[in-house]
Amino acid sequence: MKGGLARALTSRALLAPLAAVVVFLLVWEALVWVNNWPDYVMASPSDLPPAYAKYWELFLVMGWQTLWRTVVGLILAVVVGVGIGMLMGFSRTMRDALYPLLVGFNAIPKATVVPIVALLFVGQHDFNTVLIAFMISFFPIAVSVSIGLSTLEPEYRDILRSLGASQTTIFWKIALPKTLPEFFGALKVAVTLAFIGTNLMEIVSPHGRGLGALFDSGKTNSDYPLMFAVLIALAFLGIVLYYVVVWLEKTFAGWAERPSG
Repeated sequence: MKGGLARALTSRALLAPLAAVVVFLLVWEALVWVNNWPDYVMASPSDLPPAYAKYWELFLVMGWQTLWRTVVGLILAVVVGVGIGMLMGFSRTMRDALYPLLVGFNAIPKATVVPIVALLFVGQHDFNTVLIAFMISFFPIAVSVSIGLSTLEPEYRDILRSLGASQTTIFWKIALPKTLPEFFGALKVAVTLAFIGTNLMEIVSPHGRGLGALFDSGKTNSDYPLMFAVLIALAFLGIVLYYVVVWLEKTFAGWAERPSG
């Protein structure tokens, strides 16, 4: 019984997103066909395979460049975001002090920060890209960890302290598990933001690396199928990284998942 239910849920988890992608592509193709748009106005899904076939080596090389720098920026965002979230979660004073700074920093459009970073660190393309990916994605992680820790029931702390538990023990045994669902929820958002940061640097401050540079090349040469192919490649990488986070969430915080129909 349980095995059959697990297989049904697995099949649904696989087939539902695939069906949604197929429907999206069909609607996109139909929209282009009905409006009779040429490919220099709106490329259709049927225009993309020739672009991938022609530039497959560039997609592999530049896709990897975008992916690894996004992942490094995301890892830094997790480390720094969790650290800041812990400070704000355990200290009301730090929460009151840091929240306005974080909100103000996050309100600044990162597209305006890219030229400043590029001028500060001239020629350090990998560092610049990782830095922007980090800057745009650490905020939701810090906020989610802070909220998770600050809403920890005081009764749990009092009971553990009466039993002689240290602050470290309280964190590992109670605070951290309680915060994991909020953390992974924020990490799913941060994955998307990290890709946005990476491509902002690759497009706004071009240096010939990453999918952003390939998109810029397509724009310069009026190769619209290539531009749309880059967008779909970015979406694919984002989806892959999202499902990596989903797998981590099921591994470390699967207990928090509620069954749904």
